Amino acid sequence: MMNTMRTGLLMAGLTGIFLVVGYLIGGGAGMASAFILAAGTNLFAYWNSDRAVLAMYGARPVDAQSAPALVHLVSRLADQARLPMPRVYVVDNDQPNAFATGRNPEHAAVCVTTGLLQRVNDEELAGVLAHELSHVKNRDTLTMTLTATIAGAVSMLANFAFFLGGDGRNRNPLGIVGMLLVALLAPVAAVLVQMAVSRTREFEADRAGAQLSGRPLWLASALRRIDHTAAAIDNPAADANPATAHMFIVNPLHGGLSGLFASHPSTEERIARLSAMAAEMGQAPKPGPWS
Repeated sequence: MMNTMRTGLLMAGLTGIFLVVGYLIGGGAGMASAFILAAGTNLFAYWNSDRAVLAMYGARPVDAQSAPALVHLVSRLADQARLPMPRVYVVDNDQPNAFATGRNPEHAAVCVTTGLLQRVNDEELAGVLAHELSHVKNRDTLTMTLTATIAGAVSMLANFAFFLGGDGRNRNPLGIVGMLLVALLAPVAAVLVQMAVSRTREFEADRAGAQLSGRPLWLASALRRIDHTAAAIDNPAADANPATAHMFIVNPLHGGLSGLFASHPSTEERIARLSAMAAEMGQAPKPGPWS
């Protein structure tokens, strides 16, 4: 409940940034235009988030014939979580990673990279998929897509402010210097709020996913392996679309702002929490068979 309230407040803050930037660009009329744009982008994201993100990464659908082990595992976990069977996709990318998308559990999709399938064992894969299905069950997939859309729109407005800053005919409430500050600071503020939303939801999905699989150490082991390997392998599609980085189970970006503004909590802290959870459940430090 507390996480839901916090996420709602953060999303309200992100929308507020969007409206403030609109006001600073064009006064009341600018704020009204920003509100209309925000409503339009949210509506588009609500109906098309899954298709847009999957197309962005070149994901291909798989079924029980083309990927029987993967689809069976997703089906088993979805049944345990009492969720409708999501669509399953695979991205041809050597970086081990995964994400979920969709506006609700009835229109959800789970996507993994070929790098993940090649580098984790069955127990670790179960931990990752349980994490992603927890995002679906908690409806984080919609929240995370909306924050990405609004953050991207804030950056677009900030770029607009940058070009208006040098136009003497522009009647915005700020001078040229103020407009340039908006262009520089608004995207940073949007990224900070987006990060806070992502971190809140990742910890909760770790906890819920560990409960779903019944083995917190499966996910802990997977996070350790994925984080270590992903750091050495590029993800060009994610680098080209950094606003979607927070949707992945581990940060797919390298260099640039990714080192300054992490979209995920530290892997060490996530593993520590999962290890503590396993200890509370009386489980051994080493993962065991899925019974």
